[in-house]
Amino acid sequence: MNLFFRELRAHRKSLILWSIGVVFMVAGGMSKYGGLETTGQSMNDLMASMPKVLQSIMGTGSLDLSTVSGYYGVLFLYLIVMTTIHAAMLGANIVSKEERDKTAEFLLSKPISRGRVITSKVAASLVNITLINVITLLTSLVVVQYYNDGESITPDIIQLMIGMFILQLMFMFIGTAIASVYKNSKAATSLSTGILLFTFLLSVVIDMNSKIEGLKYFTPFKYFEAKHLLSGGSFEVVYVLLSLLVIVSSIAVTYVFYQKRDLSV
Repeated sequence: MNLFFRELRAHRKSLILWSIGVVFMVAGGMSKYGGLETTGQSMNDLMASMPKVLQSIMGTGSLDLSTVSGYYGVLFLYLIVMTTIHAAMLGANIVSKEERDKTAEFLLSKPISRGRVITSKVAASLVNITLINVITLLTSLVVVQYYNDGESITPDIIQLMIGMFILQLMFMFIGTAIASVYKNSKAATSLSTGILLFTFLLSVVIDMNSKIEGLKYFTPFKYFEAKHLLSGGSFEVVYVLLSLLVIVSSIAVTYVFYQKRDLSV
């Protein structure tokens, strides 16, 4: 339990900074909607006239920017990228930081098993990404409601946050798995974020070219899209199962390789 709280304290500053970033992202993004509210249809026409590549990168797609839900749907894409980067970096850093900080000798001198060590680290990571998710949810509910003068979209926001949390779990455990295999902390972090950015770019390319839509199963950013969930859609079973497969596989790799690795002391 002491190791669990040690990890929480070690990442406290990072958690605060990322939380502030999320709050400013939601508040700042939605404040722009307040300024564009009267020209929403003009914004839709402007976005429609843009090249498809820009539409894909900006996440507009079929979303209606004249509505608060459509505008938040665009903002949600950037929130997902932000929170999953945090999750991937956290997962990689929390496992490999003993080599980076030269504290492996201190850790190994404690009368605790490798299994307990990695469990404490994973538990601390889960607390961090859960807090980020809850802060994003609460901020979104408050800010969106402030600008919303129509039907409540609280259930839609909650559904989006559930999807975001699943993505956070996926990339966090991908990070822990990679860090358990690679002892180099910089390499683990770079590879984790590299995989994330590659899958994000793949989702953008898929939006640009419908002929490669079959590749959507290889990018988690297509699993819980705002344009699908905000239009009355629900979680698709195949995407939920793929997410669980990635999470469970990454957890298995994390525990198996962490038990075998030789920490540099």
